[in-house]
Amino acid sequence: MLIRIKNKERLIFDEFIFKCSSGRKGIRSNKIEGDKCTPKGTFELGKVYYRPDRVKKPFTRLKVKSITKNMGWCDDPLNKNYNKEIFLNKKDKGEKLFRKDSIYDIFIVINYNTKKVKPFKGSAIFIHLTKNYNPTQGCIALKKNDLLVLLKLIKPKTKIKIC
Repeated sequence: MLIRIKNKERLIFDEFIFKCSSGRKGIRSNKIEGDKCTPKGTFELGKVYYRPDRVKKPFTRLKVKSITKNMGWCDDPLNKNYNKEIFLNKKDKGEKLFRKDSIYDIFIVINYNTKKVKPFKGSAIFIHLTKNYNPTQGCIALKKNDLLVLLKLIKPKTKIKIC
């Protein structure tokens, strides 16, 4: 089955239609690191991450991993760990996963630029949480209840089509 993003603000799966937000500067097929665009294409889904100090482990058929205080996602195109989960220390550059706000309390990795990683093609593309549907830095964002419903419905072979 396929998750579809329509008109930058609708996520459609089966008969479910969820309001969502996407990149501040739209959807783009030639994504570049930091361009605030959501990548265009069809992608597999990766792991689900969650903050066990804030939310229960979500019910899903995807692989699930809990977020710890020093977890991050490398967004430095010159680093060998670019677009991968990392453990942050003071000198590391990366997206902090254990955040003060709630957007990463639960998120799904979108496997964009994750297999044969190309520097500067974009990193840390997730389906994460939103409270107000503000545009994202390039991710897809859903309300918490909608993401929890989606997680119950999707399977490991489910893909997302962003167009």
